[in-house]
Amino acid sequence: MNWRYEHDEVDIVIVGAGAAGGVLAKELSEAGLQVVIVDAGPWRDPQKDFASDELTMKSLAWEDTRLVAGEDPLTMGHNNSGRGIGGGTQHFTGVFLRFHESDFKTKSIDGVGEDWPIHYKDLEPYYSKIEREIAVSGPNYFPWGNFNGPYPYPERDPLSPNAYLFQKGCTSLGIQSVVTPLAILSAPFDGRPPCINRGFCNQGCMPNAKFSTLIVHIPKAIKAGAEVLPDCMVTQIEMSSTGKATGILFVKDGITYRQRAKNVILSAHVIETPRLLLHSATPQFPNGLANRSGWVGRAIMTHSSNDVYAKFDQEVRLYKGSPVLSSTQDFYETDRRRGFARGYTIHSHGSRPISMAEGIAKSNEGPLWGETLRKTMLDYNYYGRLTMVGEVLPHWDNYVSLSTEKDENGLPRAAVSFSYGDNDRMLIHHAVENMKLILKAAGGEVKYVVPDTAHLMGGCKMGNNPDTSVVNSYGQSHDIPNLFICDASIFVTSSGGNPTNTVMALAARTADYIIDLATKNENKNQLYTSQ
Repeated sequence: MNWRYEHDEVDIVIVGAGAAGGVLAKELSEAGLQVVIVDAGPWRDPQKDFASDELTMKSLAWEDTRLVAGEDPLTMGHNNSGRGIGGGTQHFTGVFLRFHESDFKTKSIDGVGEDWPIHYKDLEPYYSKIEREIAVSGPNYFPWGNFNGPYPYPERDPLSPNAYLFQKGCTSLGIQSVVTPLAILSAPFDGRPPCINRGFCNQGCMPNAKFSTLIVHIPKAIKAGAEVLPDCMVTQIEMSSTGKATGILFVKDGITYRQRAKNVILSAHVIETPRLLLHSATPQFPNGLANRSGWVGRAIMTHSSNDVYAKFDQEVRLYKGSPVLSSTQDFYETDRRRGFARGYTIHSHGSRPISMAEGIAKSNEGPLWGETLRKTMLDYNYYGRLTMVGEVLPHWDNYVSLSTEKDENGLPRAAVSFSYGDNDRMLIHHAVENMKLILKAAGGEVKYVVPDTAHLMGGCKMGNNPDTSVVNSYGQSHDIPNLFICDASIFVTSSGGNPTNTVMALAARTADYIIDLATKNENKNQLYTSQ
């Protein structure tokens, strides 16, 4: 490999080539900045390295050991992480929703959580930019939130049998539903073909109809001069005696290298970003970098993502089509009559056979295994499935810390502690009961409820007060002005919708901020300000 290291100082080094890192690399390199982006995982070729195989493609997730604890210990892996160039966008479902204004002001509006230091209007132009850039397919009219459509590309058609059953159940109950906005093409765009309903979005899209930073932003960043280093595990952020970040150390094939940089951006996601900050502690920053407030690693959030499976008389075939093709947000905003704050999205959600078997084996109806599980799976083709994306409120006691156990590179393994709060549990119960009603109204017999989680957020929250937050609204550390954090870890609250669009919009906004700082400094010796 050929890269700048040791003696060469670049303008920007980005740790993590996922949803945020890809956007940052593209925008900053196209603005003329020297960018190196480093990722712990491999560089894959969708046509050669992706497969319609559930077990093989679990490798798209971060599978390193993480220690979990709490009343509701999280299952780590494919449902909430990615590894490799493209990160989680390689295997996400492509659901591409915007947050609502209420998501940014939960404390002011609903008396729970905490307000973000930004409003919806601050992200609106970046939502639009990203959606145009990747040609999001969606309905002409989206009835919830601030943005009601239309989307750049028309909605997907036809839908899966599971989606049509969901729509049937919703209609009979007076619940609004729409074809889901997706980062999956409904027509040719930018040299990429439309979706052929292969159905293995979670295993990586071989035809490239589904967006990922692997096939969109990273190639454009390289064209603009960025260097991408795969299979390089970052082990430390290096600091100067004056309290500024000077670059990173990373391990490649057992050898440690240094990449010097004027600015460091962490886009390593909710577990690895706090882990790296805490591990990079120095005498000047004994509690970890950017952690004067004590909030690094704190208030992590997941989305509650319980599934409900129902058996139908007719074949549904959950493998058909993109996993998510129809959704409702009728229960997204707070309704005090329910007894809890905030809300959730319900998706019709397909399932491959192994995924279904693994899910129902841990269902609330009791462990399902052996001959009983085998007989149940013989009727796989007759099952429909709904899933929820439920807002989980931030709590200090949900956190990432460093364990005493170390990995092969000598880094302490991440320890993750998580417990639901009372509000979270009431919200989950409400969503599960509604999913049952929808499936029954569609003609199904509810069989299994599977507890699950999806998506990770928080751990390095943004805010205006350096005493109670880690970064400002642009992801710039309050303590170390040339150290930025830009990924889902800077979320203040979790919302009741999928987070990828917001992660990418925040990244585009941060990129503009950094480019503006660079423009103001002709020599580019320091992009940071004194704030």
